[in-house]
Amino acid sequence: MNDARHKIAIIGAGIAGLATAVRLAIRGHEVEVFESNSYPGGKLSEISVGQFRFDAGPSLFTMPQYVDDLFELAQKNPNDYFHYQRLPVVCKYFWDDRTIVEGFSEITKFAQEVENKLAVPSDKIVSFFEKAEKKYALTGSTFLEHSLHRSDTWFTKTVAKALFQLPKLDLFKSMHQVHEKSMNNNKMVQLLDRFATYNGSNPYKAPGLLSMIPHFEHGIGAYYPKGGMVAITNAIFDLATSLGVKFQFSTKVEEILVEEKKVVGIKTKDESFSFDKVVSNMDVFYTYKKLLPKVKAPEKKLAQERSTSALIFYWGINKSFPELDLHNIFFTNDYKSEFELLGKGNVIEDPTVYVNISSKYSDSDAPKNMENWFVMINVPYNKNQDWETLIAKVKTNVINKLNQVLGVKLQENIIVEEILDPRLIESKTSSYKGALYGTSSNNQFSAFMRHANFKRSLKNLYFCGGSVHPGGGIPLCLMSAKIVDDLITDGY
Repeated sequence: MNDARHKIAIIGAGIAGLATAVRLAIRGHEVEVFESNSYPGGKLSEISVGQFRFDAGPSLFTMPQYVDDLFELAQKNPNDYFHYQRLPVVCKYFWDDRTIVEGFSEITKFAQEVENKLAVPSDKIVSFFEKAEKKYALTGSTFLEHSLHRSDTWFTKTVAKALFQLPKLDLFKSMHQVHEKSMNNNKMVQLLDRFATYNGSNPYKAPGLLSMIPHFEHGIGAYYPKGGMVAITNAIFDLATSLGVKFQFSTKVEEILVEEKKVVGIKTKDESFSFDKVVSNMDVFYTYKKLLPKVKAPEKKLAQERSTSALIFYWGINKSFPELDLHNIFFTNDYKSEFELLGKGNVIEDPTVYVNISSKYSDSDAPKNMENWFVMINVPYNKNQDWETLIAKVKTNVINKLNQVLGVKLQENIIVEEILDPRLIESKTSSYKGALYGTSSNNQFSAFMRHANFKRSLKNLYFCGGSVHPGGGIPLCLMSAKIVDDLITDGY
């Protein structure tokens, strides 16, 4: 173990950059974070439109233990910084034929709901979640919390046990095939298939191992932080500053300085800074293309298929909908075609619509008897589509779908609106082509094809965030911070 204290720069104050700063500061390193925006959090931030507050990006909080870990490592009580509660209903699911399934957090209750509404025997549901939990137990610690690019990761009893039970991991089946075999009910298969979108993938292509994702919500739980998702950012930022981490906001890094195959600092528009080590929380594509102009980029890795992006409508609604919950999904009638079209750079006429309403839990997010709707549709990453035409078309189709299922004229209830599309996602967060999760997970080897959290041929450079191992989403970004901390501590 390397006990040396270093001066370390972190490029980007996204959730992974913040968590990395905390971990390294706890180790006693001198940490400085450079962020091009005027605020921390990256995608995990907030916006206000009129009297309505919205979480700008991620809206689902799972695996809260990875946030709590940061405070406990600093010997602080997480409850002194932020609070969260477990959701009794993870999500409500709606179909055009007016079928509604409540995704109760408690598995046996959810299983009974599915049996009552979809006629799938409850024991099938319970059995599915037991298998999902076993997949996570076999692979989660190894593949999410450790670097896959260190040889010592592979010589452990945990890995040997996982390899011995390889057939149970469904690596050579798609998620859809696993769900279809488990359920034999189209609606329930569709409900489970949608978890592929948690990392921007296609359930008809993504490996069956990812069928463990539902365990995160129902086995471990889905939560809501008091004050909204941005409370996670604010809490970790406050922790970082209390540990002495310095932040330079509205400061764009223009180059990572390299001498003799070794990183020696960074350069901004106005100044150069010397650092012992540099951690990039910027999308790995732009880290190479913009910040490392003299370093040969790993073109094959950077050319991998990108994940999907999102089109988000932030709507202030002058009405209350008691039939809706915090998380709501309105399914398409043709899921397979929806994903096929996404792969071709287009959006189906009848898209699956996700509606998040944080005012269900935070009264201050909307005026009384009104609601703040975060309405998201999976869309392809930016391929220079005619976005203005596409956005107008999707908006019409989304409103028509919600009108049909809810029996309303929603266009009469929208009083404020803001829109986020892949182009804006790219410009605000430097996510290449607006892809939310970097590369997709559309084959069984995708976990091994993601860029490592360090670079063997360039000393003192590390990577964290959703574009590198272990992937996108809040829990995985927090895990990437742990991996970088371990790499630096172990002298990699």
